[in-house]
Amino acid sequence: MTLKLGLPSKGRLMEKTFEWFAARGIYLSRTGSDREYAAKVEGIDGVELVLLSAGEIPRELEAGRIHIGVTGTDLVREKIAHWERVVEELAPMGFGGADLIIAVPSFWIDVDTLDDLDAAAAAFRATHGHRLRIATKYHRLVREFLRAHGVADYQLVDSQGATEGTIRNETAEAVADITSTGETLTANHLKILSDGLIHKSQATLLRSKVAQWQPDEVAVLQDLRARLG
Repeated sequence: MTLKLGLPSKGRLMEKTFEWFAARGIYLSRTGSDREYAAKVEGIDGVELVLLSAGEIPRELEAGRIHIGVTGTDLVREKIAHWERVVEELAPMGFGGADLIIAVPSFWIDVDTLDDLDAAAAAFRATHGHRLRIATKYHRLVREFLRAHGVADYQLVDSQGATEGTIRNETAEAVADITSTGETLTANHLKILSDGLIHKSQATLLRSKVAQWQPDEVAVLQDLRARLG
């Protein structure tokens, strides 16, 4: 039996993950062309590398088809209901950092907090006859956050493209999105609410609690944990 390790299949996240494992004496690499998802593992026995998109890794952990995986904590919390029951965070990896935030147009000078947003949403509905729209890819996280802070009279609209542009395109009045530097928000004349941080995300090594763990795979995980320190 082999322990299945799911990793991002391309881009900066894959490169940083390879570097992180290499610093711990485990060498991962792709084999073949960029269109092939073959890979090899050196420096530790009993590990099979599975290359997936970052968004697929939470699903595979939840299904138990991989034993451990690397992805952002934002994706885990968004895609897995009651995620704490399904996965265990083994190690934050120190890269891939981004904040999930709520932002509104900069010219909304009277809207700086969630309470202000709640008041603005009520006024918007009274004026326009429909709920204030918040564009996001993170429906579960945003809905739970706004409910916990008493914000009502809004609707979430799905955005799978450039979320920051939805306000300019008049398909939303506010956004909830991931940001690393805030530069894109500023360029689109948006400001983050002062208490609008929903989640601070980073790449994290996670263990599936629902995968079938055989003794050999448990032993490999123990070896890996020892290397993590």
